Amino acid sequence: MPGWTQILLLLVIILILFGGANKLPQLARSLGKSLGEFKKGRVEAEKELDEAINEKDAKSVAKNATAKGAETEAS
Repeated sequence: MPGWTQILLLLVIILILFGGANKLPQLARSLGKSLGEFKKGRVEAEKELDEAINEKDAKSVAKNATAKGAETEAS
């Protein structure tokens, strides 16, 4: 079974033969832009997820502190 590098090489050869060498830089540029947008979206999603986790942790800590304060007053 061919590996991913062999498949990539075959795709590049097919693009050169059928798409023409003139379109290859344009295709590479659009692929680069797409990967950049994907990375940007991934980073933003990770940031939002981290913020949500931190917010949940902060609420949990505050809730526990309030509960411990109530226990101390009751004693």
